[in-house]
Amino acid sequence: MSPAAQTRWAWLTPRRRTYIALGIIVAVYAIPLRGMLRSQGAPMEEGFMLVFPERLLHGDLPNADYLHLYGPGSIWALAGWFKIFGVNLAAERFFGLMQQFAVVFGMYSIARHWGRTAGLGCALISALFILPPLGGLVPLAWVGGVGLGLVAVSVVLEGRRRLPGDTKSAYRWAVVAGVVAGVAVLFRLDLIVAVGIAGLAATWGTTTAFKARIFTGFGVAVVGYLIHAILVGPGVAIQGMVLDPVFKLRGGRTLPIPPSWGQLDGFLERSRATVPPQWPFPSFNTSQQLFVWFFLLLATVMFVLGVAIWSLRRDPTRFRARALFATAIFGLGLVPQAIQRVDSAHFGWVSCVSVALVPLCFLEIRAARGPVRDQRRAALLSAGAVLIVASLTVPYFTAWPFADYTAQTFNRHRVANRIERNGRIFYYGRSDVQRAATALLAEVPRIANPGDKLFVGTTDLRYTPYSDAWFYYMLPEFPPGTRYIEMDPGVANAKGSGLAEDLRSSDIAILSSVWNDWSEPNDSRNPGSNAANKVLKSDFCLVGSYGFAQGYPLYELFQRRSGNAPCPPPPENTAR
Repeated sequence: MSPAAQTRWAWLTPRRRTYIALGIIVAVYAIPLRGMLRSQGAPMEEGFMLVFPERLLHGDLPNADYLHLYGPGSIWALAGWFKIFGVNLAAERFFGLMQQFAVVFGMYSIARHWGRTAGLGCALISALFILPPLGGLVPLAWVGGVGLGLVAVSVVLEGRRRLPGDTKSAYRWAVVAGVVAGVAVLFRLDLIVAVGIAGLAATWGTTTAFKARIFTGFGVAVVGYLIHAILVGPGVAIQGMVLDPVFKLRGGRTLPIPPSWGQLDGFLERSRATVPPQWPFPSFNTSQQLFVWFFLLLATVMFVLGVAIWSLRRDPTRFRARALFATAIFGLGLVPQAIQRVDSAHFGWVSCVSVALVPLCFLEIRAARGPVRDQRRAALLSAGAVLIVASLTVPYFTAWPFADYTAQTFNRHRVANRIERNGRIFYYGRSDVQRAATALLAEVPRIANPGDKLFVGTTDLRYTPYSDAWFYYMLPEFPPGTRYIEMDPGVANAKGSGLAEDLRSSDIAILSSVWNDWSEPNDSRNPGSNAANKVLKSDFCLVGSYGFAQGYPLYELFQRRSGNAPCPPPPENTAR
């Protein structure tokens, strides 16, 4: 920069430049925010992230009282948030926004060591990938865990940077890093791999005292697992967080590797693809983009790791090399998430780290050739190139969702329909479902009393691929009658799962045919136990049917039979 230019921009102090960079990130989120707040999220995932914390506030515990496949940290945190701001969709989605900010600002705090422009560019790339999955702002435990993990890596690197000159400060940063890393693992137990190997990479070569403080902080946080195990019982905790997700769930959720070139294998992916994106540039179709993304993601992880190792070997004492290596290792530890179910959501949850590191790799390669005259320009070009390539290669999963949410912010392209009851709001993308659900929600209080147990499931309970769990949120005066608020194939419908017993102890049941055409190349197509269907037939009477699609009612409402009295004739609006 010329002396004249330096004088002209002298008012921009380092702190002000940081504020501007962070302000740009916030502004980028503010543009589509209104659209994201009023769009449809994933019905089951958003449903249980509304219901689980509320049930915790009423004394129900994850794993013991309802199926929960991850660590208790996210439920505890969201329950505390609801305690302050109330149980409502807006509060839940703002919590999801905070989780995404943890990812984006965590990436910025690491990449800023290459300059604020590099930090801003990497943060925006991370936002491009973390924003779209599962409807934008659903606060799933993985996103929060990854955000906390990135923050932990950044904090431990900051502590390392202060060694050996400012030992006291470095040790404080080490303790904080350990606590944040422990909370990340408390959100998702499987993040122990990414957090563990990244922590080893970041602390490699530091003092024993520095490492001890990290382990101390980590231990303080993960005591939460011990508390959870005491509350629900060790066997119940292990069953819910280890055995069920690892050994029972995979068969009904796994998709072919690699993704199919000519078709979308995931049902939710196909559902979202019914309205083709209005992308103005030539591109592959949706399934082809997913196929390409799979291989690009794996190649990116290897490229970033390779450059990080090369940079570290060139100069093991160089801080930037250490920072890149630790974060690249963290990204490598996330790869199993992209393999266990090869769909766009899981790819996005990994790409938000590894792809966002690519500009730093370009800067490292460029720096090895000699001094860079304009570091800001080099960072801008590197980040801009990655943003453009990502937007043109997989636009349906990156640039288009951002553009679509922005359009929805200004009331364009809106497809979400508002469902409301007693001040509680939920959004659904199908108008027929919205009308049917509204009528059903009005009927439930007429046939049931507060405190009656509610069961929500599928019309054929041999198949449990998904659940309209959001009904529990919309009907809070009726506590769930089943632990399977989240329904998974091979788990809820397994022989001996207790689903039939749960239904038998319930007072009312809402059964949905919305997911009856679920079809994936995995075990979700295999019928499970028929015991729950038998209980429905013997113990319940049909109250009414609501909405119709493909000749079947969208929803059916059942009430427990009164003693041995015969069921009254089906109402006129009932289709059997």
